[in-house]
Amino acid sequence: MAAVTMRLPVPRKPAVVNAPRGSEKHLVAPGDTITTDTGYMRGHGTYVEDDKLIASVAGVVERVNKLICVRALNTRYNGEVGDVVVGRITEVQQKRWKVETYSRLDSVLLLSSINLPGGELRRRSIEDELAMRDCLQEGDLISAEVQSVFTDGALSLHTRSLKYGKLSQGVLIQVSPSLVKRQKTHFHDLPCGASVILGNNGYIWIYPTSEQRDEETGGFITNLEPVSMSDREVISRVRNCIVALVTHKLMLFDTSVLYCYEASLPHQIKDILKPEVMEQIVLETQHRLLDLEG
Repeated sequence: MAAVTMRLPVPRKPAVVNAPRGSEKHLVAPGDTITTDTGYMRGHGTYVEDDKLIASVAGVVERVNKLICVRALNTRYNGEVGDVVVGRITEVQQKRWKVETYSRLDSVLLLSSINLPGGELRRRSIEDELAMRDCLQEGDLISAEVQSVFTDGALSLHTRSLKYGKLSQGVLIQVSPSLVKRQKTHFHDLPCGASVILGNNGYIWIYPTSEQRDEETGGFITNLEPVSMSDREVISRVRNCIVALVTHKLMLFDTSVLYCYEASLPHQIKDILKPEVMEQIVLETQHRLLDLEG
């Protein structure tokens, strides 16, 4: 018979960490006045009323010279060229795939924007078009890079680099895109034995670190070998650590995930999601990150 954990409601104080001076962000809610200076230009998330610049969404005020915009904290993914994304194939069309990337419109992966199986470099033929479903079909998860943005805001993706392609075995987590920190690389092999892809679109893929990578497959051969129990435990712990960081609105990047993983080691995997344990782990992670910045 499975054990049941009974919990009673207990008032808890919010975890507060003193941030370095100057790192405070200007947060606004809809209807808040950002500035009364008429010398500023209106950007996204703002509107002008009675010579006042007012926020139309809840988020962080960002200033670039004379341009003021508000970056919403909870919104769909707005892609930029060069972003790394994790997406799911939703439809196979003529010479293209439709990909769900948590943006306002489905993204597009053209047949000409992928590596052919075997890594061949040649023009796409009618045979390649007929064999599209052999490469990617509905439900497949892929990692890709944003190649361009169409005029309607839809994203054009590519997987020409061998580090992109179909994802095989792992765990997918969906978080707010605003919590993923932009870095030079979003592919991280953690020392604990798991690897993560921190997609700019808020989709995070956790998978066991492979010792050797076959670079002749073109990114479409999936590894279906059984995953060991130790690897599954590491992946589960990393997954719960990311959930803890997201619950407390901490930015996700390789250092924060690793610090949170190390702080969670004294606890069992299932206990990480308990509110009091989660608060303790995140608080220790925050202190280490502040010491690193200081």
